[in-house]
Amino acid sequence: MKEKEQKPTTNDAGIPVSSDEFSLTVGPDGPILLHDHYLIEQMANFNREMIPDRQPHAKGSGAFGQFEVTGDVSAYTRAALFQPGVKTDVLARFSTVAGESGSPDTWRDVRGFALKFYTTEGNYDMVGNNTPVFFVRDPMKFQDFIHSQKRRADSGLRDNDMQWDFWTLSPESAHQVTILMSDRGIPGSYRHMNGYTSHTYMWVNAEGERFWVKYHFKTDQGIEFLTQEEGDRIAGEDADYHRRDLFEAIKRKDYPSWTLKVQIMPFEEARTYRFNPFDLTKVWPHGDYPTQEVGRLTLNRNPSDFHAEIEQAAFEPNNLVPGIGPSPDKMLLARLVSYADAHRARLGVNYKQIPVNSPKSPVNSYSKGGAMRIDNVSDPVYKPNSKGGPKAAPERYPEDAIWSASGDFIRAAYTRREDDDDFVQPRALIREVMDDDQRGRLVSNVVGHLSSGVTEPVLKRAFEYWHNIDQDIGDRIEKGVREG
Repeated sequence: MKEKEQKPTTNDAGIPVSSDEFSLTVGPDGPILLHDHYLIEQMANFNREMIPDRQPHAKGSGAFGQFEVTGDVSAYTRAALFQPGVKTDVLARFSTVAGESGSPDTWRDVRGFALKFYTTEGNYDMVGNNTPVFFVRDPMKFQDFIHSQKRRADSGLRDNDMQWDFWTLSPESAHQVTILMSDRGIPGSYRHMNGYTSHTYMWVNAEGERFWVKYHFKTDQGIEFLTQEEGDRIAGEDADYHRRDLFEAIKRKDYPSWTLKVQIMPFEEARTYRFNPFDLTKVWPHGDYPTQEVGRLTLNRNPSDFHAEIEQAAFEPNNLVPGIGPSPDKMLLARLVSYADAHRARLGVNYKQIPVNSPKSPVNSYSKGGAMRIDNVSDPVYKPNSKGGPKAAPERYPEDAIWSASGDFIRAAYTRREDDDDFVQPRALIREVMDDDQRGRLVSNVVGHLSSGVTEPVLKRAFEYWHNIDQDIGDRIEKGVREG
């Protein structure tokens, strides 16, 4: 077998260097010379090679693959990527929410499930989690929620008291907290968990008819979880357990896949449904809106450069292609602004020109200038113009993902409806979905969490919180903490 030719080391300008071991000095014992530009480049690049962490979702993993449509939902959306038989390249990123970039993968936490579809009509991004609901329904509380899950200002330590203080003062968190404290709070791997957009979106078909939709990515590997004891042990043995598992599975060609199913609600039914269907703390009962199969997501390629392709990946829910639009979900509407703003702050204004974020469809925009711009700009650089520049085509791409709204300016939650109680759905989850073993582990997980530094005033609210969800579970939790 012919030996592979050794490539010469070069600097970043492609110029070969004379040594990648020794600095240029005055004699073997003399001082280093300032004009050793390769040494300067090495040191300067090292000082600047880290970019800021994401605020939430800092620790993550990712891979590339393909989404293939296997069902027929063309009656509900004209989006090109969801037409029968279409295949679309995809980037997926999985993550923890609260932990920093070096934190263990197996802490009890919600997991992020973000997808970028490189469609023929531009990039379509989904940002979701491995749970179908979230802790809060109004974006005013989102920043505070994240702060409560991070670290204290004085000690720099994470604090269970801070978390329960926020949760017990925010009863809408009950559904998500119940899921977090259940078996699904620590997935067995990223391959063995579901993904949900959680938010409600709008689909628009070729005739302009509108529908509300929720996405469910069901793992084809089956659901697996780690117990609290297993998660704690693995955190000390292999902090990158989930990252390693995903990378090695794809490397050995054990390609993970998920089947996408959607729930579809007729547009007008949202007005009179028994609870607000856009409330991010609620699920739609499958008995009312059964799932329909759309297609399969398969991940079959690992990143070749983790920093370039995963750390610099920018997912933003405002990337909505024709045939798909937002809903009145307040959290979603805020995220349409906040995610893109986070990317500009973290990666720079031209972050969409980073190859992993670049669409595979033509870009005909009037954006120009800014740091790190690499795509050429040609005149005209303004609109409207008579010089042959691109022009909006409303007849081809009408603004039809819309709904009507009216009322006074007000700061309030959604208008309450018949079944808008915050504790109904987590109570049903405990009583109707979990078995006795799962309920036992739920109690054990909560008792362990509440027994770690939660102060008495917050503890009393926590017991009330769980009693509101389920009296028996609340009694067992209080007894476990008091007698523990």
